[in-house]
Amino acid sequence: MDPAQWLASYDKRLARASANAQAAGASLRRVGGSATSPRGEVAVSVGASGALEALKLTSAARALEANQLATLILATAQQAQRAVGAQVVEIMTEYVGDGPALELVKQNLPPAAGVGVAPAGDSERPPVGHDDDYFANPPEIVE
Repeated sequence: MDPAQWLASYDKRLARASANAQAAGASLRRVGGSATSPRGEVAVSVGASGALEALKLTSAARALEANQLATLILATAQQAQRAVGAQVVEIMTEYVGDGPALELVKQNLPPAAGVGVAPAGDSERPPVGHDDDYFANPPEIVE
């Protein structure tokens, strides 16, 4: 391959990579998740990063003790974050395929996304349950 052909081929690959990066960025900006607690006391919405964007408490939330409500809010937010994490992985799989780049994406998702790596020191902490038994084994609430 002569240098002009190689350069033209390389230019096409760069243009394709740029277009894919722009498309992936646009898709990721539309990512979001929401979840509602099993009995409907709490509803949350999170953005692409997993950050809480909206929190709604119904009147039924008033019947809960503070620790129960805090646990329920956390569990519901984590459910929404898992939904966002799944969307991010799906989008990035489309653009980078299954390989080292996707593994890097997965490792940098919040642990609540269900695909990230737990931070050091969290190996002792049990995972938050996803059933109606969220009051049976509440995670420790730090004030």
